[in-house]
Amino acid sequence: MSLKRLSDDARAVVKLANDIAHEFGLEYVGTEHILLAILRHGDNLAARVLRRLGLDEPKVRAALENHFQKAKEDTWVFGRLPGSPHYRNVIEQAMEIATQLDSKTIGSAHLLLALCHDRQSLAHFTLTELGVTHKKCREQVLRELGAA
Repeated sequence: MSLKRLSDDARAVVKLANDIAHEFGLEYVGTEHILLAILRHGDNLAARVLRRLGLDEPKVRAALENHFQKAKEDTWVFGRLPGSPHYRNVIEQAMEIATQLDSKTIGSAHLLLALCHDRQSLAHFTLTELGVTHKKCREQVLRELGAA
């Protein structure tokens, strides 16, 4: 899997996801770490969308902490830490979404849409639990992309 198409913003999110996994003392990177990284990274498009949908890092982190013990997944090697199978699926899905939206690079918005799309991931489960549906997320992302 090539990450050459990641924008600087998305590359920073992926690196931050790795750091967040370390903070939790985990030896894998999962979709939940991408979700937290999007929010922590700052004023990226995906973080703005999540804030408009009523989410912030403390709220998402609290919801995720309730699920971490249930999220033991098989791992595969990605960079410094292994990534869960869902992590890999999200990265690949983000590439497809970026292509569908005629984007040459993969940004945080594409990562967020991929998180909303992967129904088996902890990030998707948490977003849904917090009231963020794929439809709401996609509509808000497309609105933001149109304004960009």
